Amino acid sequence: MSTDKFLQLENIHKSFPIAGGKEYKAVVDVNVNIKKDEIVSIIGHSGCGKSTLLNLIAGLDSQTKGNIILNNKEITGPGPERAVVFQNHSLLPWLTVYQNIEMAVKKVMPELGSLELRQRVEHFVSMVNLDHAKDKFPAGISGGMKQRVGIARALSIKPDVLLMDEPFGALDSLTRANLQEHLMRIQESVKNTVIIITHDIDEAVLLSDRVIMMTNGPEATIGEILEVNIPRPRNRVELQSDPEYIRCREAILDFLYKKFAKDDE
Repeated sequence: MSTDKFLQLENIHKSFPIAGGKEYKAVVDVNVNIKKDEIVSIIGHSGCGKSTLLNLIAGLDSQTKGNIILNNKEITGPGPERAVVFQNHSLLPWLTVYQNIEMAVKKVMPELGSLELRQRVEHFVSMVNLDHAKDKFPAGISGGMKQRVGIARALSIKPDVLLMDEPFGALDSLTRANLQEHLMRIQESVKNTVIIITHDIDEAVLLSDRVIMMTNGPEATIGEILEVNIPRPRNRVELQSDPEYIRCREAILDFLYKKFAKDDE
């Protein structure tokens, strides 16, 4: 199998029923191949179907038409080869940091012995630098730390694809920048495919190998796909004057605020 066609979205349409027996066409005619081990951002104005596409890839919803194929297998529902990190971390408040991650591993990898289980959980606790907080409950840690637990929990089940729906959107700018650095470092180590929904242009360019730009809804589709030709590892300070970074940023701005500007945002 070609790594260029690791995840295929073929002629994807998604409609929702609305009042009066009509339907709302959220996305139409979406076609894209996502490569193995790449980071892809999906960006666009509110209502352009970004989260709809992510939910379809996650198997949390089904498309009205078309096929989504991962590693030569059609996606028909949720599966452990895909893990989702939402803006709301969704940690269980009665479990510690360690136990929240442990629960996910136990569910997906029930064959692990107690030693292997502990080693795996501790590995991912360390990966997000939370060794000092592993016995704390969610109420006792910051928002950024909670999101790091969510990322560790998602990665602990060894997914082929990590899906992230505005994972840093509710955080302050410094915490957001810190978590972006964590994500880039982790992806260099784990080497899985990451798909991120974002409204943040700088985040999209900093993190991504490609940026998928969506047209406005209803009947949203892919307008352009931007290649980000910046070598890794990336330094956010140095990138501010990098010609390729500036080119990519301007291309997204042009798409969002000239070609597909929205008056209500």
